[in-house]
Amino acid sequence: MTDDAYLFLVDDPAEPLGVPPAVVGPLDCMETPAVRAWLDAHDVSATSSRLRVVPPEDTGLITAQSERLPVPLGAEELSRLRHRTAPEALAAVEDELLAYRDCAHGRDELLARALGAGLAPDRIAELTGEDIATIRAAAAR
Repeated sequence: MTDDAYLFLVDDPAEPLGVPPAVVGPLDCMETPAVRAWLDAHDVSATSSRLRVVPPEDTGLITAQSERLPVPLGAEELSRLRHRTAPEALAAVEDELLAYRDCAHGRDELLARALGAGLAPDRIAELTGEDIATIRAAAAR
């Protein structure tokens, strides 16, 4: 296994391995001279149906004869890629976890603001479903 994701070319666009880079969203590596030169050398565009990308843990699945190029991805890019290559059932659970992360972001600050505004800890617990100890801990931070 490598630490890099890989761009690679498939002969059959119906090949299930990897996903087209455009599906993942913007990837910084796609604008690098190395990737542009590799695409030009293989006479494919960044939007070609033959172009795929896989996360590091899946690079061993690329056939030996496939044209490939290692590309470093940032943490957010790699997270999006893993999400797009996950089986449907796992992707659905990942969507729920991402929604949880988004709604929980800033939780402690919100709890502290509510306490600072004068809401009683019991009322905050009732409104949020948070444990009273969690609410008091947020106030102590």
